[in-house]
Amino acid sequence: MYTTSFAFFEAIADAGVSHCFVNLGSDHPSIIEAMVVQKSNPKFPRIITCPSEMVAMSMADGYARLTGKAQCVIVHVDVGTQALGVAVHNASSGRCPVLVFAGLSPFTQEGELRGSRSEFIHWLQDVPDQRAIVAQYCRYTNELRTGVNVKQMVNRALQFASSSPQGPVYLCAGREVLEAEIEPYEMSLGQRYWEPVELGGLPPKGARRIAEALAGASRPLLVTGYSGRNHEIPKALVELADTISALRVLDTAGSDMCFPADHPAWLGAKQQGADASIPEADVILVLDCDVPWIPTLCKPRPDATVFHIDTDPLKQRMPLFYIQADARYQADSLLSVQQILEILHKPESEAARILTSQNLAAAAAEATRRRESYAARIESIEKAAAGPLADGKFGVAHLSRLLRSACPEDTVWVVEAVTNTGFIHDNVRPTRPGSWINCGGGGLGWSGGAALGIKLAADAEGRGQFVCQIVGDGTYLFSIPGSVYWIAHRYNIPVLTIVLNNNGWNAPRKSYMMVHPKGAASKVSDEDIHISFAPPPDYAGIAAAAGAGDVHALKVEEASQLAAVLEDAVAKVQAGNTTVVDCRIVAGY
Repeated sequence: MYTTSFAFFEAIADAGVSHCFVNLGSDHPSIIEAMVVQKSNPKFPRIITCPSEMVAMSMADGYARLTGKAQCVIVHVDVGTQALGVAVHNASSGRCPVLVFAGLSPFTQEGELRGSRSEFIHWLQDVPDQRAIVAQYCRYTNELRTGVNVKQMVNRALQFASSSPQGPVYLCAGREVLEAEIEPYEMSLGQRYWEPVELGGLPPKGARRIAEALAGASRPLLVTGYSGRNHEIPKALVELADTISALRVLDTAGSDMCFPADHPAWLGAKQQGADASIPEADVILVLDCDVPWIPTLCKPRPDATVFHIDTDPLKQRMPLFYIQADARYQADSLLSVQQILEILHKPESEAARILTSQNLAAAAAEATRRRESYAARIESIEKAAAGPLADGKFGVAHLSRLLRSACPEDTVWVVEAVTNTGFIHDNVRPTRPGSWINCGGGGLGWSGGAALGIKLAADAEGRGQFVCQIVGDGTYLFSIPGSVYWIAHRYNIPVLTIVLNNNGWNAPRKSYMMVHPKGAASKVSDEDIHISFAPPPDYAGIAAAAGAGDVHALKVEEASQLAAVLEDAVAKVQAGNTTVVDCRIVAGY
């Protein structure tokens, strides 16, 4: 027997999907049959059982974020689709290629076809438009109506997922369609015809215009957000910053390592939408960035020249977006930067002439100013993180500094810490492409599953890098830790999780204070505005219970114990044991 489900798995395997993260139900009998019969095929994807759809999607997201390769999630009809929830938002906003496949309730009820309705729930899960649940977040959705072209439909969906701007895609099929017997077949179009659509570079005039503007600027600034998803970008941006000695680089998303922190042009990751470099700049290049600044907090000066290069400069999925850009280009960021560099390095170009005609003393002074500013920034960061607070407690800055020393040099940092991200980024100071990965979206709970997916990818396709998840206490609970650490235990996926326990959600208070700085709620406790977790749960204990004793649970409250606990935790993970450390921090440090 060869069914649509058999062809589906052949299709994803031939397309290079190596993992399926599954949460199965009554719509999947033929899927289960295909899994069992085909598992001996060496190309058959590895199946990972996920008790939570949110975790399944986040694992696929994490795997794809590190490798750039789309993975598959299989869920159960409308309810499984809904349970994907914020994880679909994260993959969409984070530009992460994931193929989601779901069954539909059977569309026959009297046994007309194999797979016809046989359970009470089949009537309750029959909804008018299941695809609509996630359609606005997906690059493509469709219902499979026959098995004879399922391979083409799967490849079409993956082509959308992997083309810029990347993102999730969704396919669904009725149980009768999945059960239908078909003849084994090869696609009329071979696999090589389904490669993603590639973006080109800048138009020549645009590249020249940007190169000349940067060359002649006194305070040039590059603002980026997710360009580092392409691991070749940081090297290209370093070359650009070395060529334009006054250029500085600001990351306003903190979702990827876009620019190394050991370069004097580095301004760090500033997710709050405001930085002094923005109103100072006379030329700004916005490169693959969703929110370069927040106008109510900070914006460029009126006479600044602004260029925007992006895989999606119009932000077509954002109903409201605009910035004061003099020119916008839908182009590949790496090709664009390479074009600009080529013009700057070409002796006969106007941009090169502008560079060489500059006052050498003034250019040297600007380079010196940039180095001195960087040194002062690092000194300030180090001073703030140097030791414990007066009462022997510690903040995130000190914790991050010690954690950077304790973790291996090849660590991949998986960070979802919301209000504490800046402290962590300043003190971890990532320098290697792909070594820092944040969600890219607003759906809290991403990092639990993502850390597992990233570690799977590191072991399967990378260099076996150490993976450290840093997560806020509220976000940790959103991640469905019972599912996360059961999966870590079952599949032996060792990661280190650092829970930043500040006894509740800090983000809602910060949001409130920005709107009502003198309001009634500004004078009351966290308990009074319902953002407190007092008394706090046993965060590490939750993981240990889910891991059936195979996950180590540690806790630290005093700064004097912190270094030893972190070193112990790292050693446990390196020995192959997932470890969760509940760190009781003081907020704001």
